[in-house]
Amino acid sequence: MEATTEVKEKPQVWENLNVLTRTQNVIQTALETMGCTTSMYELLKEPLRLLTVRIPVKMDDGSVKVFTGYRAQHNDAVGPTKGGIRFHPGVTEEEVKALSMWMSIKCGIADLPYGGGKGGIQCDPRTLSFGELERLSRGYVRAISQLVGPTKDIPAPDVFTNSQIMAWMMDEYSRIREFDSPGFITGKPIVLGGSIGRESSTAMGVVMLLREAAEVAGIPIEGARVVIQGFGNAGSFLARFLHEAGAKVVGISDAHGALYNPDGLDVQYLLDRRDSFGTVTNLFPNVISNQELLIKDCDILVPAAIENQITEQNAPDIKAKILVEAANGPTTLKATEILTQRGVLIVPDVLASSGGVIVSYFEWVQNNQGYYWNEEEVNERLQTILKQSFHNVYQLSRQNKVDMRLAAYIVGLKRMVEAVKWRGWI
Repeated sequence: MEATTEVKEKPQVWENLNVLTRTQNVIQTALETMGCTTSMYELLKEPLRLLTVRIPVKMDDGSVKVFTGYRAQHNDAVGPTKGGIRFHPGVTEEEVKALSMWMSIKCGIADLPYGGGKGGIQCDPRTLSFGELERLSRGYVRAISQLVGPTKDIPAPDVFTNSQIMAWMMDEYSRIREFDSPGFITGKPIVLGGSIGRESSTAMGVVMLLREAAEVAGIPIEGARVVIQGFGNAGSFLARFLHEAGAKVVGISDAHGALYNPDGLDVQYLLDRRDSFGTVTNLFPNVISNQELLIKDCDILVPAAIENQITEQNAPDIKAKILVEAANGPTTLKATEILTQRGVLIVPDVLASSGGVIVSYFEWVQNNQGYYWNEEEVNERLQTILKQSFHNVYQLSRQNKVDMRLAAYIVGLKRMVEAVKWRGWI
């Protein structure tokens, strides 16, 4: 009995690790596989910089509320750091650190001249008025302005932030610097230097990578049954793109529940009725839970919501043949191990959701040049990078006999490790 108990307890310890520790574990394993010294891990296991700020905001009722914000810069050996800003009540220092490290891996996989950065403010934007949201956005830029800029650290949209918030932030930064600075931030409106295709780039990238994965797995996209967990910006664009590509979207979900129909959902009907926060299931009487949706019968499962959705507990019941992680950290390490052993092809988050940062890079390049591309050029360049990125990770996974997540981290860290060595830091 003691031996049996010990075997059962080990995975539970693994599963309880927080997002930062899990990320550090994969980085450590990847660096060891690459033959790096422990000093390289000591450098890369935490961001080089982490700024915590307090932002006083005058509310509409005349009171002043103070918000806590963060900006993490993981490593700038390759170039300036790059990463989004999220507005969410659950933002923590550890989460921002981990997300900045994921951004480093994403940029490395796509061979972009960036290190990873990430920012966030502890707030619920759904409870703020338009004016309060603007004052909070501008206050955050004032608080971090010394650490960011077109050649230092370039922010972008993330959870509950959008092109309007990016516009306010760019305007505030331009006022502080006393010159127009479109290259300070990406995800802006087109009229202020945004790139065509940026708003839908994460979803478009997921679809492009899904096509590559489906081809490798021998599953035609046309007629493939797809479940999408999450119906926000990424999830809704995904549903539309996959529906247009001939796939059968059989399940979607939002924060309130999920819809599933083995014969396919009316995607356009759902898109027309979702609100600005991606909510649509509240309009239907018969809904299932998000967890029930994950184990429904499908060919392709796309978690596009929040982290830790696929765990040791439900991984054995996942029926999909391909798992494409459009969300950050939806699958735990133990679940990754279980699914890989079962032959499920995983496209990990650091690869699957990289379309956003790639088109953000395009936007930054266009801002620096003052020359702007059309939609066809953006999509062609995006597809070229993503196709190469997928096959680099897939081939390394097969050659080294490691899972796709570890392979992605190895590919993603290679450029940064080389830059650190050339600079003489290690």
